[in-house]
Amino acid sequence: MGNMKFACVVMICMAVLYAQHGEAITCPQVSSNLVPCVTYLQSGGAVSTRCCNGVRNIVSAARTTADRRVTCNCLKSAAAAYRRINQGYAAALPGKCRVYLPFKISASFNCARKTLTRS
Repeated sequence: MGNMKFACVVMICMAVLYAQHGEAITCPQVSSNLVPCVTYLQSGGAVSTRCCNGVRNIVSAARTTADRRVTCNCLKSAAAAYRRINQGYAAALPGKCRVYLPFKISASFNCARKTLTRS
């Protein structure tokens, strides 16, 4: 139930905003890839292989700066909308999966002002 609620909240919050932009990655894609991470995002512990595969899918789909900005805003909105997400666990997720994100998964990160380039 929690996984479905998470996905629905993310899709509802972001569908209108990102449908206008036409980037290659969409918020529903981001949220569906993160569904396997909900348990970790709520209570910590071990990160599943499925979760890390989803995170890797997101990173590989976010090829351009515009895609990374969409991804950043989607993750930011999800972190703010879904109250049961632990912000510390969310911020640690890329490191746990050994992937690089040029931004912090956080409800307060400013996706518009940061340079979202790959390193």
